[in-house]
Amino acid sequence: MPQRIKLTSEELGLMSLFQSVSGATIRDCIQDDKEDRVIFVINKGEMGLAIGRDGNTIKNAQRMIGKPIELVEHSDDPKEFIRNALNPRFVNDVRLSEKLDGTKIAVVVVDEKRKGAVVGKGGRNAEKARLLAKRYFEIGSIHIVTAT
Repeated sequence: MPQRIKLTSEELGLMSLFQSVSGATIRDCIQDDKEDRVIFVINKGEMGLAIGRDGNTIKNAQRMIGKPIELVEHSDDPKEFIRNALNPRFVNDVRLSEKLDGTKIAVVVVDEKRKGAVVGKGGRNAEKARLLAKRYFEIGSIHIVTAT
């Protein structure tokens, strides 16, 4: 069972701001200073609400916050959650396993032509998925492999 997630007052403020701008229910907020972005985890089915028509809602929120915003749709299923954190359209399969020492790993299978889009520039997307998988499901590492 993952530890309880602790949010700073700044993260709570960002959640409140984005929730009031978008109308979507925000479950979590991560300020990723390393990648200079804010990651919001939103309720399932509220992605359209959070993005807004023509992306206007998220663009307005990004201007207000002053940083890029990335959204991930929540799921209680670790496979679906990881898929959502990467890019559900490009992920073929997610397999979970446990090493002998008890650490959990996820193997994400993607098409060879789509691997770059899934990993993201400089590994941004992979790092986001790793952060969230560890935070929610205590999955220590994510390996992205191509389908053979």
